[in-house]
Amino acid sequence: MTERVIDRIADIADQMREQASEAEKVGQLTDQTVKSMKAAGNIRLLQPAKYNGLEVHPREFAETVMATAALDPSAGWVNGVVGVHPYQMAYADPRVAEEIWADDPDTWIASPYAPGGVATPVDGGYIFNGHWQFSSGTDHCDWIILGAVIGDKEGNPAMPPVHLHMILPRKDYEIVDDSWNVVGLRGTGSKDIVIKDAFVPSYRTMDSTEVMDGTAQRKAGMTLPLYLMPWSAMFPLGISSAVIGIAEGALAAHLDYQRDRVGANGTAIKDDPYVMYGVAEAAADINAARQELLANIDRVYDMVEAGKEVSFADRAAGRRTQVRAVWRAVSAVDQIFARSGGNALRMDKPLQRYWRDAHAGLAHAIHVPGTVYHAAALSSLGVDPQGPLRVMI
Repeated sequence: MTERVIDRIADIADQMREQASEAEKVGQLTDQTVKSMKAAGNIRLLQPAKYNGLEVHPREFAETVMATAALDPSAGWVNGVVGVHPYQMAYADPRVAEEIWADDPDTWIASPYAPGGVATPVDGGYIFNGHWQFSSGTDHCDWIILGAVIGDKEGNPAMPPVHLHMILPRKDYEIVDDSWNVVGLRGTGSKDIVIKDAFVPSYRTMDSTEVMDGTAQRKAGMTLPLYLMPWSAMFPLGISSAVIGIAEGALAAHLDYQRDRVGANGTAIKDDPYVMYGVAEAAADINAARQELLANIDRVYDMVEAGKEVSFADRAAGRRTQVRAVWRAVSAVDQIFARSGGNALRMDKPLQRYWRDAHAGLAHAIHVPGTVYHAAALSSLGVDPQGPLRVMI
């Protein structure tokens, strides 16, 4: 049986846990963690086989992200965010993948996708300027994908806005070193990015709308189901999987902490039926979140593999499931943390870090339920949502 990445991560579990606290101190993944993840192949899970990628089922990607996040939340988060970029590069212009991976298939690609920059058309491409927040794992990445709007000759956004994904090498952008001082997921090193008058050739751009609606994949002639998966199923999958993995890590830390704990009234916690009830309920909710997320990606993959269209209503239902699963998992973390006593607040206890990291992950834009739930409910009534209700679906 072929060894999987998740098996390699299990073999270095103790090392991953130890590095997690160090990553929080330095504000980015440690070099040792990155070395281990590259050796294991975490970021090559969705990478094309041509460039030593593994082309796994999205379920296996999600399971690996969860396992990594349970050991080291920040490493799991980077696995989920950075690890999805090879899926998109598979259907970018072939010259891009060649530039990124020809010499080193373990080259990592950062983001973010928020349209924080303006791309002004010039001969052969664009002059690009902008400022972005939240570039997770960026210190360990040599390329980046950034969201942009096309601008006019004066560098102002053209109207109506046209959104692009711009792909740049490390030499063309600046990482703002002191820009990640936060309460949770500190080890992700999700720093700001600044670009000043960088030239981006046209072949290193992708139309954002075509990426999100699947046109880009079809134009590129993709045939593998993995690379025909909807962007709105794949990109959030890594982030949502990371948060659920963090919740699983929190539960494990909680059980380890409570095993021999005695409460203020002198009663062993394992003999307190009220705490045991809460622990069992939280464990069931975290497991439900996990199974719900995995079943959801299985459902979408099966549709794609069968050659069926994944409609907007299907995608909206999938996003609803992703969002709800994460909220359920983080709510369960709150339940166990509230039953852990005052000593769980101490900074030398891992449980408080899992609690902070889980809430930091919940704050990501893809986990905001309002418009996702609204769109999913309308779709279930046969109404086709428009405007902002279609964002990230």
